[in-house]
Amino acid sequence: MIPDSAPGIPWQDLASRVRRRVLERYYREAEGYLADCLHASPGQTAQEAVADDALRPNQLFAITLEAIQNADICQQMLTACMSLLVPGAIRSLADRPVAYPLNVLYNGKPLINPGHPYQGRYAGDEDTQRKPAYHNGTAWTWIFPTFCEAWAMVYGDQGKRTAMAYLMSMTRLIRSGCIGHVPEILDGDAPHDQIGCDAQAWGASELLRVYKQLALP
Repeated sequence: MIPDSAPGIPWQDLASRVRRRVLERYYREAEGYLADCLHASPGQTAQEAVADDALRPNQLFAITLEAIQNADICQQMLTACMSLLVPGAIRSLADRPVAYPLNVLYNGKPLINPGHPYQGRYAGDEDTQRKPAYHNGTAWTWIFPTFCEAWAMVYGDQGKRTAMAYLMSMTRLIRSGCIGHVPEILDGDAPHDQIGCDAQAWGASELLRVYKQLALP
């Protein structure tokens, strides 16, 4: 929570300004979600920048950190992010074309289709195949509990059971692979194989943190 006042620092004013700017600069009303970033040339201001249309899960933090407080917009964002879900994880990019091209180059050569950058399999050469997939379709466990947390925040007590049901899809990961642990990442494509680090602390700690929130009466 933002403190009401602090010597010489207008926290509430700054918080309000951030919320206004996030809506003005990042909210894509037609799609119902937040842009991942703004694209600007050197010397251009944020007001002149172009908001991309890549659908990514990072926007969930705008809900949990209360940068977005409009209930309708929050619900739209959650609905959009549902297309990123896989059992126990959330994909880093939606499997669909983008209007603003995403270029990933290696030694000057493109590694992905800029107009449809999704990469659903984390396999092959590290520099030319796995790294491009890492943030462009690979599903992550550590941010998945944030989706559940955001759902409970937006839908209140009635949404807690749904959020917990989503969160408990992570039990399939704990019961397979490195038993008793949460893996780092999964393939974005079915059957969503566990890949990367077999036991990742941040995935486990986020699961526990949000579980404790949702389990409270």
